Amino acid sequence: MITRTNFLSRCFVVSLLILSGAGVCFAAPRVLPEGKVPDDARLQPLKDLDGYFPFTPPPSRDPWEKRAERVRRQILVSQGLWPMPTKTPLNAVIHGRIERDEYTVEKVYFESAPGFFVTGNLYRPKKITGKAPGVLFAHGHWENARLSEAGEDELLREIANGEERFVEGGRSRFQSMCVQLARMGCVVWQWDMLGDSDSQQLSRPLVHGFAQQRPEMNTTENWGLFSPQAEAHLQSVMGLQTWNSIRSLDFVLSLPEVDPERIAITGASGGGTQTMLLSAIDPRVKLSFPAVMVSTAMQGGCTCENASLLRVDTGNVEFAGLFAPKPLGMTCANDWTKEMAAKGFPELQQLYKLLGAPENVMLKRGEHFGHNYNAVSRNAFYNWLNRHFQLGFKEPVIERDYQVLSKAQLTVWDAQHVAPKPADPDFERKLLTYFHSDAQEQIRTTDAGRFRKIGGGAMEVIIGRTLADAGTVEWEMIHKTDRGSWIEMNGLLKNKTHHEEIPAVFCFPKQWNGTTTVWLSKEGKAALFAGDALQPDLQKFVDGGATLVGVDLFQQGEFRADGQPLTKTGRVKNPREAAAYTFGYNHTVFAQRVHDVLTVVSYLKSHERPSKRIDVVGLEGAGAWVAAARAISGNAIDRAVIDTGGFRFGKVLDIHDPNFLPGGAKYGDLPGMLALGAPGKLWLAGESAQIPEPIRTAYLSAPSASLSLGAGNSAQSRAAALQWLAADGR
Repeated sequence: MITRTNFLSRCFVVSLLILSGAGVCFAAPRVLPEGKVPDDARLQPLKDLDGYFPFTPPPSRDPWEKRAERVRRQILVSQGLWPMPTKTPLNAVIHGRIERDEYTVEKVYFESAPGFFVTGNLYRPKKITGKAPGVLFAHGHWENARLSEAGEDELLREIANGEERFVEGGRSRFQSMCVQLARMGCVVWQWDMLGDSDSQQLSRPLVHGFAQQRPEMNTTENWGLFSPQAEAHLQSVMGLQTWNSIRSLDFVLSLPEVDPERIAITGASGGGTQTMLLSAIDPRVKLSFPAVMVSTAMQGGCTCENASLLRVDTGNVEFAGLFAPKPLGMTCANDWTKEMAAKGFPELQQLYKLLGAPENVMLKRGEHFGHNYNAVSRNAFYNWLNRHFQLGFKEPVIERDYQVLSKAQLTVWDAQHVAPKPADPDFERKLLTYFHSDAQEQIRTTDAGRFRKIGGGAMEVIIGRTLADAGTVEWEMIHKTDRGSWIEMNGLLKNKTHHEEIPAVFCFPKQWNGTTTVWLSKEGKAALFAGDALQPDLQKFVDGGATLVGVDLFQQGEFRADGQPLTKTGRVKNPREAAAYTFGYNHTVFAQRVHDVLTVVSYLKSHERPSKRIDVVGLEGAGAWVAAARAISGNAIDRAVIDTGGFRFGKVLDIHDPNFLPGGAKYGDLPGMLALGAPGKLWLAGESAQIPEPIRTAYLSAPSASLSLGAGNSAQSRAAALQWLAADGR
């Protein structure tokens, strides 16, 4: 039932009231001494890609399966692959066949999306009996990797160090790998990273060296990569590369001679990152070998290895573990992976033992070499592949020399196969528009269950915590004052699980009716008061028997030592203006404020005298926090009053705006969050007379749902909301 005045629903109501009184002079009741801030872990320096990322194996299979599903979904959401983009025809072109004694080399390009080309070389054995294993070879940040050759001095040094063996074949580590695998009977696909070799539709400086925000790309329509709008829709360079990896696997499996049960992927450095991610999210991969990348230390320095949300509360070792119990091989070197044998690998061994496959995980140590995919490391991959795919070669498998092909022989584009226009800003915009339109077509649905699976599953990742994850919350009383008919209690809500503290004030009537109204505001708990007294309309709530609670959410009130409101969120030391360097490792301030709402609700639900009813209301800038909290709280919040003020995440134009939220706009923006709150009771203001989709669909499709619409200015909305709260369900 949708009405303009009120609605009726279930009996028990949880209410969270977020209001603010325009034009009223607030006086904050302090919990802590002046100048002292809460002892909250979130006030510590932000984590960056050079932090410490340990992996703790689970005690049993069941919690691991739940954790693995959650982290795998986090990867998919962060990469813009939730839901998976529509797979269009590859339109693969294979040409320029080169014959060698035991293998052939061909030039290939195909479309991972219409007009978006993936380029590379296909190596095939000349003689294939039955089905051949397929190997995907992702390269890292060697410039023009597929087409490059080592210089004379570099080659001689590598031969002298034992890194390479041949004066001829040693000139290209990339060809060396592909040739050897083809000689072992494998079909090998080696493709270009974005901005490398023949893939120039997006430039190398943009993809791998982005440094500063581009005002011309920061628009609410037709935006470009790295913009706040791209981040709000989870569009990133890394996501595009991961999509190209998926489509590369599609291409390899389209070859009739390839055995779908023997598909492997390998790569070093940035190629190791691509290897980890594809192996984690695509079950078609049967063997994985990320080289010199899996580590508890540096997680990947390039913009193409970072995406907002990706490594919040997780990291590369856990990503590698998502492949368990299938065969996983790794290498380390004298780089950020040098401690892998002691930190990371033992935990992966524990995981594989837990899953009954201890023989399926391996680390080839190479701390005496620098960062590499040299002949020694490649040899480890050959033996691992030979063993698990039962290729039948005597080990150790050793490379043989071969004739290196030149750049001209390998390049995909020629007079008959014309390269697309390079580094075209219009193409960049059109590409993101295409993926945005495709995603919206899938997300817009009249099936409430499907929307909840897609949008609700994404919201858990975007916010990074659910009510079930809120943890153990305790109350520490600091001050207590008898106000006659009610008691004022000031103290800290301490989240022991997450090491967080929230300054709070409880206004507890001596004749409590079981209702609790938690008052959150852009001013924090100070918004409850006018001078030394409660605001008159809120005093009526307490007089009526309801407990009133105000809190300072993260970076509000007592969190701010200078007493000033937060206008810009923090950033890591990395000078590049890519959101992923900060928000790929840390929750946004918006998400952390929602965490605090969940902490409050969790405490009220689990307290020794739990509230029978908790009302949730957000007016004058606070509505989005409530909408997000309710979207991931299930039925813990039964009744909400929200004035959106027309706010949309897709209109935030600064990645350090306190309301910036990666992914916030993708799943229906704020209306999508409100829809996820159905069928709980909702009083809604701040929108047009026409109820936005998907709110209308969500409330019409749930028989027990009830939606009431408010109108007017902020003062009128406040009065109407309070009237609705007083009248409904009492």
